Amino acid sequence: MPHQHKIIILNAAFSIWGCAKELPPEPQHQINSFYQAVITPDDRKTITPEEAKTYHVDKEFLYEYRTGYSGRYEYNYDVKGIDVKGDSVFGNINIEGKHGAGMLKIDTREIDINAEWIDYGKLKATDKKGNQYDLIVK
Repeated sequence: MPHQHKIIILNAAFSIWGCAKELPPEPQHQINSFYQAVITPDDRKTITPEEAKTYHVDKEFLYEYRTGYSGRYEYNYDVKGIDVKGDSVFGNINIEGKHGAGMLKIDTREIDINAEWIDYGKLKATDKKGNQYDLIVK
């Protein structure tokens, strides 16, 4: 067998052997973040020192303030709306992306809610008992 054929056969064997051996996956490094995986109603009560570094107010927009970085902003809004009976409610929420959480005041009670954008400036919220609220940003 000529010398060139041996080199070709060896290269093919090494290629096949190299492909068959699968490398272990790279370890996934968790990015340290001050964001919670899910926003909770209590999240809106305080601003952490880390969030304070990116605290931003802009009176041209509807939000009260925002924290975070581009692509990972968390917004705070004052909201008002009605419950299923038509009674007025108002409160405050934090939103990141499409979902968030906060608190509504009904009479003298404070109710924790989870909220979701349904349209520009409009949210649908639900409390722990499953009651729904139609909200708008003030």
